Amino acid sequence: MTSAIRSSRPMVLAGGVVLLLAVGLVALMLVRPSSSAGSASVAAAPSDTSVDVGFARDMSVHHQQAVEMSFIVRDRTSDEAVRRLAYDIINTQANQRGMMLGWLETWGRAKSSSAVPMKWMDHPFTPRGDGSLMPGMATDTELDALRAATGRDAEVLFLKLMTPHHEAGVEMARAAAGSADTDEIRNLAAGMVRGQQSEIALMADMLKERGSKA
Repeated sequence: MTSAIRSSRPMVLAGGVVLLLAVGLVALMLVRPSSSAGSASVAAAPSDTSVDVGFARDMSVHHQQAVEMSFIVRDRTSDEAVRRLAYDIINTQANQRGMMLGWLETWGRAKSSSAVPMKWMDHPFTPRGDGSLMPGMATDTELDALRAATGRDAEVLFLKLMTPHHEAGVEMARAAAGSADTDEIRNLAAGMVRGQQSEIALMADMLKERGSKA
């Protein structure tokens, strides 16, 4: 009786090992999709010439300059209202830019393209070579002026540059919200329209407080 029990133990242990191995294989299959599934996912992604991909690429560049300008003015004024606006733009647009670049990665699309900017919205824009790659973007000369300014001058120049930057961004976002195929882009773009319109109104008030206008 004892020997029978002993002899059955290796069989039980072996059976347990086989069961664990089987469970592990199933888990791996669930966690790691097959290469064919990955290919299907890329094939189902927005095309390289789609509104979704074009908007994600162009708005990432547009956002990058807004973040750059906000960092510049943050270090050139002690005004709390302007610094708070700069922080909001940095945090919001850097986060949105990360989301768009992440989607491009997920879709298997390049993060940049040699295509003319804004072609995706039937508004092709030819960069003039002055640093302004799309409508609303500041030129290299304007950015240098912002870097050289301090205090009130920096505040006013920042608000004057950021207002048309936001206005152009709203136009781009509105086009994407109405024409994109993916929920990700449509929802993000609609949120950009609301957020940047609110900041445009805020900046108009801030300019008035400083005796200026956009």
